[in-house]
Amino acid sequence: MMNGVVSIRNKNGEEKVKIERPGGSSSPIWSIAWNPSKDEHNDILAVADWGQKLSFYQLSGKQIGKDRTLTYDPCCVSYFSKGEYIVMSGSDKQASLYTKDGVRLGTIGEQNSWVWTCRVKPDSNYVVLGCQDGTIAFVQLIFSTVHGLYKDRYAYRDSMTDVIVQHLITEQKVRIKCRELVKKIAIYRNRLAIQLPEKILIYELYSDDSSDMHYRIKEKICRKFECNLLVVCSLHIILCQEKRLQCLSFTSIKEKEWLMESLIRYIKVIGGPPGREGLLVGLKNGAILKIFVDNPFAITLLKQSTSVRCLDMSMSRSKLAVVDEHNTCLVYDINTKELLFQEPNANSVAWNTQCEDMLCFSGSGYLNIKASNFPVHQQKLQGFVVGYNGSKIFCLHVYSMSAVEVPQSAPMYQYLERKMFKEAYQIACLGVTDNDWRDLATEALEGLDFDTAKKAFIRVRDLRYLELISSIEERKKRGESDDNLFLADVYAYQGKFHEAAKLYKRNGYDSRALSMYTDLRMFEYAKEFVGAADPKNSRLLMSKQADWAKNSKEPRAAAEMYLSAGEHLKAIDIIGEHGWADMLIDIARKLDKAEREPLAKCAAYFKKLKHHGYASETFSKMGDMQALVQLHVEARHWEEAFSLVEKHVQFKDDVYVPYAQWLAENDRFEEAQKAFHKAGRQSEAVKVLEQLTHNAVVESRFNDAAYYYWMLSMQCLDIARESEEQREEMLKMVERFQQLAELYHVYHSVQRYTDEPFSSHLPETLFNISRFLLHNLTKDVPLGISKVNILYALAKQSQALGAFKLARHAYEKLQELHVPARFQDSMDLGSLTVRSKPFHDSEDLIPMCYRCSTNNPLLNSQGSACINCKQPFIYSASSYEVLPLVEFYLEEGITNEEAVSLIDLEVPRQDRKAARWQEMSSGESQSLKLDDGMDEAEEDPFTAKLSFEGGSEFVAVKVSRSVLRSMSRRDVLIRRWPKPLKWKYYRSLLPDVSITMCPSCFQMFHSEDYELLVLQHNCCPYCRRPIDEPN
Repeated sequence: MMNGVVSIRNKNGEEKVKIERPGGSSSPIWSIAWNPSKDEHNDILAVADWGQKLSFYQLSGKQIGKDRTLTYDPCCVSYFSKGEYIVMSGSDKQASLYTKDGVRLGTIGEQNSWVWTCRVKPDSNYVVLGCQDGTIAFVQLIFSTVHGLYKDRYAYRDSMTDVIVQHLITEQKVRIKCRELVKKIAIYRNRLAIQLPEKILIYELYSDDSSDMHYRIKEKICRKFECNLLVVCSLHIILCQEKRLQCLSFTSIKEKEWLMESLIRYIKVIGGPPGREGLLVGLKNGAILKIFVDNPFAITLLKQSTSVRCLDMSMSRSKLAVVDEHNTCLVYDINTKELLFQEPNANSVAWNTQCEDMLCFSGSGYLNIKASNFPVHQQKLQGFVVGYNGSKIFCLHVYSMSAVEVPQSAPMYQYLERKMFKEAYQIACLGVTDNDWRDLATEALEGLDFDTAKKAFIRVRDLRYLELISSIEERKKRGESDDNLFLADVYAYQGKFHEAAKLYKRNGYDSRALSMYTDLRMFEYAKEFVGAADPKNSRLLMSKQADWAKNSKEPRAAAEMYLSAGEHLKAIDIIGEHGWADMLIDIARKLDKAEREPLAKCAAYFKKLKHHGYASETFSKMGDMQALVQLHVEARHWEEAFSLVEKHVQFKDDVYVPYAQWLAENDRFEEAQKAFHKAGRQSEAVKVLEQLTHNAVVESRFNDAAYYYWMLSMQCLDIARESEEQREEMLKMVERFQQLAELYHVYHSVQRYTDEPFSSHLPETLFNISRFLLHNLTKDVPLGISKVNILYALAKQSQALGAFKLARHAYEKLQELHVPARFQDSMDLGSLTVRSKPFHDSEDLIPMCYRCSTNNPLLNSQGSACINCKQPFIYSASSYEVLPLVEFYLEEGITNEEAVSLIDLEVPRQDRKAARWQEMSSGESQSLKLDDGMDEAEEDPFTAKLSFEGGSEFVAVKVSRSVLRSMSRRDVLIRRWPKPLKWKYYRSLLPDVSITMCPSCFQMFHSEDYELLVLQHNCCPYCRRPIDEPN
């Protein structure tokens, strides 16, 4: 309104927002326009008044930014259809272009009178102006591309006032807002120059990082410049004005100026040290110059007849590419000025910055890549090529720059066709597919360029070929130089076996072809290379064929082939693993006995397969008796093993020790002990016996314990006989074990009497046994023997037999011991009843010494010996009555053999009375002489000793040869102990009492008792010697 108010109303005319301008009626509002952009977040209203102000408001009435001051009275405000620009006209007789934020960009149409209205054609750059004088003007706006490129950094103008720097590799972008019209942009390394209407801004990167995108202002040159082209270097800016080039420092000092002979059409910085960069300049007249910033003189590189449109120099600066006005790309050698080649349809060109011989150019909708002198490779691409880095081509299409990834396969294959492997490798490094790398590697390998092939195979990580190359290199170092052989190896690795075989054969390496075909199991082809006269090779081929058959799960065929090839061991392995025993025994029978290894393997498989007969046959063929013995032992064929040991005594240990262990494992301990004994393993035999004895005692099998102790004593006696060092110790153990054996043998009867309800023993026997035990248990009581049981049995039997004094003594002793509850009542009753009995023992029970005829007490302080003559009593091993035997000793110098022979003379004993008379016969007369002088004591020392008066020491009975001669064989008993024990001699004083001695354990028995016991047990009751066993 004229009063400076803007009223925003709805479609019904109701006012929603009222905006009052500060100028009021002095600033009448002449034009308003809504921004049509759909990208803005808010509705924006542009307001122009004749207070010469341009303002922007939101729909809410809030002003956006400050008022923009104008130099004229605006008559019309109009937006472009997308809202990016504003066209405004008025009293200054022209239309002006503004940004959407109100920054003036420039004039777009000067007229002769006020321009009252202006409108933009929708979706186009056409503007129509209506003027005071009635004219209408139609103007087209052309927005030129303002941009700059250096390697992988591209800077371009956006929205006329902003500069966007894009990193073409990382795709990062940064926007620099200038808030003024950007006229020119130049970029170089870490520098960025932006020309604005009144100044030039120089920016630099924060750091030297190649991917850094943070720019900051380095310098401002506050001068207005008019120029066609702008170039920036490290320390300078270059202005191009038609034919003139000016070099200015960043402080606006003009340092140099070059004046060209023609218009400058193209300028490019080609690098160099800071302050000494080089420029490539192309002129309209076709001249191409090189200018150094620190050199006032331009250098003419070459001159062509056509005008220059685009220029680029190769990586090593040895070649120059030019695009002229006829769209032809020409490539020159800079040093010789020679035209190398030319290509049509080009509007821009760029050399590859990583490869000397590669360039690309664009034109007619195609991208063309040319490598060296090879034909051009084309692919469709819109736009202009502005850079070529490795496998990336930078292309500008309309206003957008893009980095196109182009595979370098085509140029690489062009090099490969000409066997230029190193150049092809350089191209491949720029970027090709894995298949291309593999092709390069394979071609290089076939071309015997091992260095290139190795690098290429490393790229595709092909270890197999790398191993091949490595082996070839090693062979080369060792002096091998036959390329055909190397090529044949390569063909073999590639699977071209027939080509490889031909090469091998051509060069005299038939064995390699043979080896290759056999490894490949191509036996038919291999046979072509087997020499007819070489059976060794034929066998080798057969063996390898057998290997293959084995691996391909045809074991029988493989075994037969191995046998044909003479590989017996391998054949035996296969047959044995599959358990074909019949096939195996055939081989074993055909083999010579000298071939021990295959025979041993056959035997091992027979053992494994439990074919002991075949194994035995094989070992016998080999003559390996030890293995045969071992076989029988492992198979538990003891009879065969024993029969072998009879012939080969050295294997006794190998049989009897395992046999004894087997018996022990099967709870046949007594047999095991005997087997150990047979094998000479006395210590093991003793150990088994000790364990058996201990078990028997713990289990209260006292008769077994007695037997085992007796056997232990015999074992110890054997050890004493064999070992001098252990003799003394072993003899003590013999005595100890004999004593224990007798104690346990006797105690067995007591234990059965106390523990079982009935007893087979007579009361007199139990009475004697109990007394014997008490006499012999004066010191330690052996394990398992109970003194309570002994005393209890003694008390009961004494009471029954009338030995009341002894019974009373036994009961008193029991009072001192811990008695089991089961005996307590019986014991209490017995001790009471015995008190009613007389305090003496029955005389029938009193034992008598047969040497001195002394009556001994029932409980003897001397133990089992006479209290008068100290003669040890000899007991019957069944009833334990005292036997009428007296031990006698031989005089010095009489050997056992002599003593036995003297006793065996059997001189008839004369009657005592008759002995005194002696018949004399001489001639015709006979007479009887009474011989008083005969020494009675010498005739019978036993009789003389009957009147022994007693004494503190025991005096043994010693006999001379004459006494031995006088003895009857049936009155003498001899205990013939094995060495080192001495024989013991006994004389029966009552020849009518029949006494039997066991020939094994030398225990004495009443003959009747012994015969009865032998009939019961079929063996000696003490040592268990079978009755049918020979002495």
